[in-house]
Amino acid sequence: MEQLIPFISEVGFPIVVTLYLLHRIEAKLDTVVQSIQSLPARLQERPVPEPVYSANVTQNTIREIN
Repeated sequence: MEQLIPFISEVGFPIVVTLYLLHRIEAKLDTVVQSIQSLPARLQERPVPEPVYSANVTQNTIREIN
């Protein structure tokens, strides 16, 4: 805390808040990046549903597709 007050007076309060928030969300952003990078592989593992050609699609059929 003693080091924080001189830092705030040197660079300004908004910059200190911005740096703090960027530090906090860094781990969350890493998780999002990993999820996005693994998405193509996960989509390839997923079975392809059969196409529905009937205009009379029931709610049960929609639930089965999802």
